[in-house]
Amino acid sequence: MAASILSIKEQLENKVGSRITLVAQTGRKRQTERSGILSETYPSVFIVNLDQDENAFERVSYSYADILTKSVEVQFTEDEDQELMG
Repeated sequence: MAASILSIKEQLENKVGSRITLVAQTGRKRQTERSGILSETYPSVFIVNLDQDENAFERVSYSYADILTKSVEVQFTEDEDQELMG
């Protein structure tokens, strides 16, 4: 389990280019699930290029704090049995 923003950032940097599934809390009792490729990491955010057949827009970004506060759950799809963060 990730204990800090720095460790979350390091784990994501090691997975750039991997398939990723995100479950974001979008409101009261509502969630949005998106899939794509983890494309870039920056000091405060990471970028995911979304699958075009499922989404209306190309990419989405989230902060590492979103994972730390459990607003976003992250799972790498090649590791179906192992949830990394969330």
